[in-house]
Amino acid sequence: MNTRLENIKKILDEKKAENIEIIDLTSKDYIVDYVVIATTLNPKHGFALLNYLKTDLKPLGEEFLRVDEDDDWTIIDLGDVFIHLMSEKYRIKYSLEDFLSTIGTKEA
Repeated sequence: MNTRLENIKKILDEKKAENIEIIDLTSKDYIVDYVVIATTLNPKHGFALLNYLKTDLKPLGEEFLRVDEDDDWTIIDLGDVFIHLMSEKYRIKYSLEDFLSTIGTKEA
Protein backbone atom coordinates (compact mmCIF):
# COMPACT_ATOMS: atom_id res chain seq x y z
CA MET A 1 0.00 0.00 0.00
CA ASN A 2 1.39 3.41 -0.90
CA THR A 3 1.95 6.30 1.52
CA ARG A 4 -1.10 8.26 0.33
CA LEU A 5 -3.41 5.34 1.03
CA GLU A 6 -1.71 4.65 4.35
CA ASN A 7 -2.28 8.29 5.37
CA ILE A 8 -5.96 8.12 4.40
CA LYS A 9 -6.47 4.83 6.24
CA LYS A 10 -4.64 6.13 9.33
CA ILE A 11 -6.79 9.29 9.52
CA LEU A 12 -10.01 7.34 9.09
CA ASP A 13 -8.94 4.73 11.62
CA GLU A 14 -7.84 7.30 14.21
CA LYS A 15 -11.15 9.15 13.83
CA LYS A 16 -13.21 5.99 14.40
CA ALA A 17 -14.41 5.20 10.89
CA GLU A 18 -15.44 1.56 10.69
CA ASN A 19 -14.81 -1.26 8.20
CA ILE A 20 -12.19 0.66 6.23
CA GLU A 21 -11.50 -1.06 2.94
CA ILE A 22 -9.03 -0.12 0.22
CA ILE A 23 -9.71 -1.62 -3.19
CA ASP A 24 -6.89 -1.73 -5.74
CA LEU A 25 -8.27 -1.15 -9.22
CA THR A 26 -4.97 -0.44 -11.00
CA SER A 27 -5.44 -3.46 -13.29
CA LYS A 28 -9.16 -2.80 -13.81
CA ASP A 29 -10.95 -0.70 -16.42
CA TYR A 30 -12.17 1.98 -14.00
CA ILE A 31 -11.81 5.75 -13.68
CA VAL A 32 -9.58 5.66 -10.58
CA ASP A 33 -6.76 3.42 -9.38
CA TYR A 34 -8.00 3.02 -5.81
CA VAL A 35 -11.27 3.24 -3.93
CA VAL A 36 -11.39 3.69 -0.17
CA ILE A 37 -14.67 2.85 1.54
CA ALA A 38 -15.40 3.52 5.22
CA THR A 39 -18.52 3.34 7.35
CA THR A 40 -19.54 6.40 9.36
CA LEU A 41 -21.30 6.28 12.73
CA ASN A 42 -23.80 9.04 11.91
CA PRO A 43 -24.10 12.09 9.61
CA LYS A 44 -22.06 14.38 11.90
CA HIS A 45 -19.31 11.77 12.05
CA GLY A 46 -19.23 11.63 8.24
CA PHE A 47 -18.88 15.41 7.94
CA ALA A 48 -16.20 15.40 10.66
CA LEU A 49 -14.24 12.70 8.81
CA LEU A 50 -14.31 14.82 5.67
CA ASN A 51 -12.96 17.80 7.59
CA TYR A 52 -10.20 15.71 9.21
CA LEU A 53 -9.18 14.37 5.80
CA LYS A 54 -9.02 17.89 4.35
CA THR A 55 -7.10 19.27 7.33
CA ASP A 56 -4.55 16.45 7.36
CA LEU A 57 -4.14 15.73 3.65
CA LYS A 58 -4.06 19.20 2.07
CA PRO A 59 -0.73 20.11 3.75
CA LEU A 60 0.68 16.91 2.22
CA GLY A 61 -0.20 18.20 -1.25
CA GLU A 62 -3.47 16.32 -1.72
CA GLU A 63 -5.91 18.12 -3.99
CA PHE A 64 -9.61 17.62 -3.37
CA LEU A 65 -10.96 17.84 -6.92
CA ARG A 66 -14.60 17.35 -5.97
CA VAL A 67 -16.60 16.53 -2.87
CA ASP A 68 -20.25 15.48 -2.91
CA GLU A 69 -21.70 15.50 0.60
CA ASP A 70 -24.87 13.92 1.91
CA ASP A 71 -25.96 12.70 5.33
CA ASP A 72 -25.51 9.06 4.30
CA TRP A 73 -22.81 9.18 1.63
CA THR A 74 -19.89 11.50 0.95
CA ILE A 75 -17.70 10.99 -2.12
CA ILE A 76 -14.25 12.57 -2.26
CA ASP A 77 -12.38 12.71 -5.57
CA LEU A 78 -8.60 12.94 -5.23
CA GLY A 79 -7.94 12.31 -8.92
CA ASP A 80 -6.76 8.70 -8.90
CA VAL A 81 -8.44 7.85 -5.58
CA PHE A 82 -12.11 7.99 -4.61
CA ILE A 83 -13.03 7.97 -0.92
CA HIS A 84 -16.56 6.90 -0.02
CA LEU A 85 -17.75 7.70 3.51
CA MET A 86 -21.04 5.85 3.91
CA SER A 87 -23.62 5.17 6.59
CA GLU A 88 -23.98 1.49 7.40
CA LYS A 89 -27.44 1.50 5.77
CA TYR A 90 -26.10 2.89 2.49
CA ARG A 91 -23.03 0.67 2.54
CA ILE A 92 -25.26 -2.38 2.72
CA LYS A 93 -27.82 -1.01 0.24
CA TYR A 94 -25.34 -0.07 -2.50
CA SER A 95 -22.68 -2.73 -1.84
CA LEU A 96 -19.89 -0.92 -3.70
CA GLU A 97 -17.43 -3.70 -2.92
CA ASP A 98 -19.57 -6.16 -4.89
CA PHE A 99 -19.96 -3.74 -7.80
CA LEU A 100 -16.23 -2.98 -7.95
CA SER A 101 -15.40 -6.71 -7.95
CA THR A 102 -17.29 -7.10 -11.25
CA ILE A 103 -15.21 -4.58 -13.20
CA GLY A 104 -13.21 -6.08 -16.04
CA THR A 105 -9.48 -5.74 -16.57
CA LYS A 106 -7.88 -3.06 -18.71
CA GLU A 107 -7.31 -3.87 -22.34
CA ALA A 108 -3.83 -3.41 -23.74
